Amino acid sequence: MSFPPPNLDGSKIRIAIVVARFNEHITSRLLDGALEAAKKHNVEAHDVFYVPGSFELPVVAAKLARRGYDAIVCLGCIIRHETDHYLHIATQAAAGIQRVSIDTWRPCIFGVLTCDTEEQALERSGEERNEGRNAVVSAIEMVNVMRGQ
Repeated sequence: MSFPPPNLDGSKIRIAIVVARFNEHITSRLLDGALEAAKKHNVEAHDVFYVPGSFELPVVAAKLARRGYDAIVCLGCIIRHETDHYLHIATQAAAGIQRVSIDTWRPCIFGVLTCDTEEQALERSGEERNEGRNAVVSAIEMVNVMRGQ
């Protein structure tokens, strides 16, 4: 059994992209991939908003979901270091973003890299593999699924 192809027509979709400034050298690459995907899939409109870090993504996503965007793409990068800070930020960012989706019935996509090393983050935000691009594709598919298309 094979699955049907996803509907990636973004022509009637408004997306908000929320980007964490922390680790900007990585998140700017994720944003580039997201914007590339929005253009490729003819997203009707997209707006970009910036927050200090990944922990702040959910609150802005919630406001934007209530403002009427069809989907919110959250982009960030959390790299493990010497303490458990990484784990707390990643867990709360993921839980907060999921809560926004459930509470607002708007797809809110977790495009936050959680990597052990900077090299891994660079790989996941590069030309060949870019999780920002994948996050926008997921957003488009989810909006179309929720619309019954």
